[in-house]
Amino acid sequence: MKTLDRQLLEAHDANNADALVSLYTQAANHTDDIDAACFYLTHAYVFALERGDKAADALRKRLAAHGREPSHD
Repeated sequence: MKTLDRQLLEAHDANNADALVSLYTQAANHTDDIDAACFYLTHAYVFALERGDKAADALRKRLAAHGREPSHD
């Protein structure tokens, strides 16, 4: 995760929302801790919403599956 942490910091410094969506999603995928995964997914979701990324819906569904976002389905 150290490489991923460094990449996240670099993406934040560069205001690279595309990279932030991807990197936070990767971080969520690489943890076994559901609270940590949802933390990362929330960040990915917010950045996806801000840029109108089509990934936002899938991220919302993942959060909803863990009771972190109301399901709209």
